[in-house]
Amino acid sequence: MPESVQSLDTLSVTSDGSYDSDEEDRIAEQEWQESLQQLQQLFAIVLLPYLGKFLGRRWSHWAYARYVRLGLGKSFFLGEQRL
Repeated sequence: MPESVQSLDTLSVTSDGSYDSDEEDRIAEQEWQESLQQLQQLFAIVLLPYLGKFLGRRWSHWAYARYVRLGLGKSFFLGEQRL
């Protein structure tokens, strides 16, 4: 956790011994935003490349099978011509 963000455990206690609820809410909101940002980074850095790799391989197998079946003519791009 960055040094600039306080943890909920280290909240300052006011003179009467109670927590400042506005400060607590602000810190909780900052921690929530950090957690969301970390999840977004995880998705963008880890999950998207694996999804792209999977879909790319799947598409290439489909395209190769279509090429073997139809050749690289009009029917490959426009579909099989039905009579």
